[in-house]
Amino acid sequence: MPARKSRMSYVDDALAALTARDAHPAEVEAFRRRLEQLAKPESAVLAGDELAPVDDLPTLDTLPEPSDEDARRALDELAVIKLNGGLGTSMGLDGPKSLLEIKPGTSFLDAVAVQTLALRERHGARLPLLLMDSQGTREPSLAALRRHAGLEDDELPLDFLQGSEPKLRADDWRPVSWPADPRLEWCPPGHGDLYTALAASGALDALLAAGVRRVFVSNSDNLGAVPDVRVAAWMAAEEVPFALEVARRTAMDRKGGHLASHSAHGGSLVLRETAQVPEGDDSFTDIERFGYFNTNNLWFDLEHLRALQEADPAAPFLPLIVNRKTVDPTDPSSTPVLQLETAMGAAIGSVEGARALEVPRTRFAPVKTTDDLLVARSDLYDLTDDGRMVPTGAAPVVELDKGFKMLGDFERRFAGGAPSLARATSLTVSGDVTFGADVVVEGDVTVEGPRHVGDGETLRG
Repeated sequence: MPARKSRMSYVDDALAALTARDAHPAEVEAFRRRLEQLAKPESAVLAGDELAPVDDLPTLDTLPEPSDEDARRALDELAVIKLNGGLGTSMGLDGPKSLLEIKPGTSFLDAVAVQTLALRERHGARLPLLLMDSQGTREPSLAALRRHAGLEDDELPLDFLQGSEPKLRADDWRPVSWPADPRLEWCPPGHGDLYTALAASGALDALLAAGVRRVFVSNSDNLGAVPDVRVAAWMAAEEVPFALEVARRTAMDRKGGHLASHSAHGGSLVLRETAQVPEGDDSFTDIERFGYFNTNNLWFDLEHLRALQEADPAAPFLPLIVNRKTVDPTDPSSTPVLQLETAMGAAIGSVEGARALEVPRTRFAPVKTTDDLLVARSDLYDLTDDGRMVPTGAAPVVELDKGFKMLGDFERRFAGGAPSLARATSLTVSGDVTFGADVVVEGDVTVEGPRHVGDGETLRG
C-alpha cells in the first residue's frame, strides 16, 4: 500500500474522477472492485501447486451438426461481437488496427463483414454484428462496415463503446494529472470491460429486447474466429452460460494465459495469466501439465449475464491485472502509472456452469506484429470468398529486424509483396534488407543486411 495514504482515500479520489464524467453505476462499481483488489495483490495469485491439469474437454469436432432448422434458430438468437478498440500504435498506425489490409484490398473488418453476410445467407439467419469500439476507432470503423450493404440491423446498433478509467500514479495510487495532454490521463480497463460496457451502453438491454440470447466474442484481428453453428446449437441445447474456446499449447504459447482446474475450489476451471504467477513458480510454462491456452474466443448467455449483474452490478468477478506504464507511453521519463485491467476470459472462473471447448488452432490466427502480418499476407493463407482466412500449410517462425516493426517501414521493405513461405520453416531478417517481387523462401533462412533480395529470387536454408 502506498506510504502515508489510506486505502479509503485513494479509492474515493479515483471514484470521484470517474463519477465526474457521469459514469454509469455499473462502471463505478466495476472500477471500485478493481481499486479494492489493488490493495490485495495476493488475492489474484494462483500457485502451480494449487492447480491441476484439465483433461477430457469437449471438442469442436465432436459436437453434433445441427439440423437446418436448429442451425437457423441458433444463429437467429446469436450476435457476433468483435473487440475493436485498438489503434495499432505498436505497428505505427494512427487509426484502427482492424482497417489494416490483410490481403490486397481487404481489411480485417472487410473480412469480418463478409463472414457475417455469408453465414446469414447460408443459414437464412439474422446474426447481428456489433463492434466494441473506442472513441478513436468508432467513426472510421463504422464507415468501413457501412460500405457492406445489408450488414446493419434495424433494431440494433453496429457498435457500442468500451469504458475508460483514470490512470493511477504508481507512487500514491491517485489519478494522474497530465496537462500536456489530458486524454493520456485515461485508459481502457482491458477487454474484461466487455461485460460492464454491454450494460453501461444499453447494448445488453437492446440485444435482449431484439431476441438475441447469446453472443460470440473475439478479437477483430483474429480472422480464424468465425461463428460456428455447432457451438451455437450446443450452447442452446445444453443451456451453457459461458464457454471459452481453448487450443492445445505449443512451445510458442508459453506466455499466454492457460486453463487449469482449481483444486481449492472444487476443481472449477480457471484461467491463469502470467501476472497471477508467484515469483519463483515455473509451472506456468509447463505446457505438458497445463496443455490448453486461451484463444480469446468466447460465448455467453446474455440472460445469465443480466441475472448476474442484477445481483452484482460489477459481475462477473474477474481477477485484477495491474499494467505498469508511463502516463505518456511514448515518453519513458513521464510519470509512472498503474492501469487496472481485467481479461474477459477469466470469467470462466466465476460463472457457475462455465465450460471450456477445445478447438483447432486454425481458430486462433491473430495478427499482433508485422511478423504475423507477413505470414498472413503470404501464400500460407488464402482468403476465401466467404471471408475466411484458411491456412495452406504450417506457418514458419518469422523474426524480422526492428527496422520492420512499423507498418510504413515494413511495406517499404516488402514493396513487391510478401514472399512465398509455403516451403519455409523459419525466416530471420536482420539489418537493412529489402525484398523484390515473387521471392521464394525455402527451409531455414537467415538474411543479413545490407542487402536487396531481387525479384524472383529463391532463398534456401
